[in-house]
Amino acid sequence: MVARQDDNGRVTASEELIVLLDDEGTAIGAMPKPLVHHGETPLHRAFSAYLFDEAGRLLVTRRAEGKQTFPGMWTNTVCGHPGPGEDDATAIARRAAFELGLQVDRLRPALPGYRYRAEFRGVVENEICPVYLGGFAGTPAPDPDEVGEWELLDWATFRERQESEGGDAWSPWCREQARLIEEAGLVPVG
Repeated sequence: MVARQDDNGRVTASEELIVLLDDEGTAIGAMPKPLVHHGETPLHRAFSAYLFDEAGRLLVTRRAEGKQTFPGMWTNTVCGHPGPGEDDATAIARRAAFELGLQVDRLRPALPGYRYRAEFRGVVENEICPVYLGGFAGTPAPDPDEVGEWELLDWATFRERQESEGGDAWSPWCREQARLIEEAGLVPVG
């Protein structure tokens, strides 16, 4: 389900549609989210956002244990799927509000062409997933169906934890994206 605001500002839920892509990244259709993620997940649109507070600390989240994909893993602030006709910035703002009760600001592209495939417990992610950096306003108030825990970490501590906490502690896309963000010189390292 995806949260939306009605004309009176109330949050409502509707079925989330995932945009399916061909190998060149062109939209070729849409499918309800529960039907997309499985052992043969089709290529689809997604996004990842790394959001920082005013002090420069990154908000990291641990995915709820009930999530279909990569449950219980620590990851970046928010990730998800833009709906048909929805731009990434709008989708990021929607998911940040729904999952964490936060407003997004200062959003900018970091890795616009990022693409990955990962598997965990028989469920595959197969995404063209632009990565964004930005800020957030407010205090996290997570939806427990989406987020199990959250922390604010400076970048160096975030990366040290990724390196020291092996196995499946961190989502595979977050590990790879963090390294690529550093290599592109988009965050202060050290």
